[in-house]
Amino acid sequence: MIEPELELYYRNLRQMFRTEGWKTFIEDVKANAELVNSIEFSKDIEDLYTRKGQLLVMSNILNLENQIDNAEKQQLESED
Repeated sequence: MIEPELELYYRNLRQMFRTEGWKTFIEDVKANAELVNSIEFSKDIEDLYTRKGQLLVMSNILNLENQIDNAEKQQLESED
């Protein structure tokens, strides 16, 4: 059994993932990631590292749903 606070956390996130707002946000992040992923417009090495950081954050956002699903499954398996 998952702790009540953690169960609520997972439930709230799953509820958020089903909203139209989340789906729109994810589509915007995907579109922005494609633009940021182009190095041809990088001015210098600092700009390249900035883009790398932006892509890391975008990747975390785009993978959040899978990360939460995996964390919840691991939590349930560890309690069995």
